[in-house]
Amino acid sequence: MNIIKDISKRLEKVELRYNPVIIRVNKFDEESAEKFSNQMSAAQSTGQTMIPVVIDSYGGQVYSLMSMIANIKASHIPVATIVEGKAMSCGALLFSYGASGYRFMDKHATIMIHDVSSGARGKIEEIKADAKEGDRLNQKLYREMAANCGKEPEFFLQQIHDRSHADWYLDADEAHNIGLTNHLRVPDLKIKIDVSYSFG
Repeated sequence: MNIIKDISKRLEKVELRYNPVIIRVNKFDEESAEKFSNQMSAAQSTGQTMIPVVIDSYGGQVYSLMSMIANIKASHIPVATIVEGKAMSCGALLFSYGASGYRFMDKHATIMIHDVSSGARGKIEEIKADAKEGDRLNQKLYREMAANCGKEPEFFLQQIHDRSHADWYLDADEAHNIGLTNHLRVPDLKIKIDVSYSFG
C-alpha cells in the first residue's frame, strides 16, 4: 500500500499528533490477536475516517480470528480490508469483514477457503466434542461471510460441500464475481494536510 502525502505549501513544518494506523495481518495466533486489538483501539483516537487492514496470510487459529472479528464489529470507524499476496483460511474470513464497498484485492492475489478446524486432539470423546465445536464455528463464520457478501446464508457452506470439503482456491476475478472483493487493486492511503483561513 502506497502512502501519499498532500501537504499545503503554506506549511513549512508538519508534525502529526497521531499517525494513521495501518494494521497488517500475517498470522492468526494469540500474540497477533492482541496486537490487532491494541492497534484497533489506537486507531479510534487518530482522527482517521477508515482503518486499513492489510492481509497477507496462510491462516492460523480460529479463536484468534474470532477476537479480531469482535474488534472490527466494535469499531466506531469503518474497516477497509486489503489482500496483498494471499488470504487463506482465517485470512479469507477476516477479509470478508471489511466494510461494504471497501474490500480490496490485488489482481495477482489468491484466496483460499476451507472448513474451519479447531485442532482436534486427545481421546475419542474429546475429538467428538472438538468436531462439534468446529462445526458450530463453521456454520457461524460462513453464514456471516455470506451476509457480508450479500449471499444467501448457505452459499459458502454449500460451495464447500459441493467441492467435497477440499481447499477452494479463488483468484481475484473469481473473488470479485461472488462479491467477496469489491475492487481488484490495492488502494493508496492519502494524507491531506492543509491550512484554512476564515474571517468573521
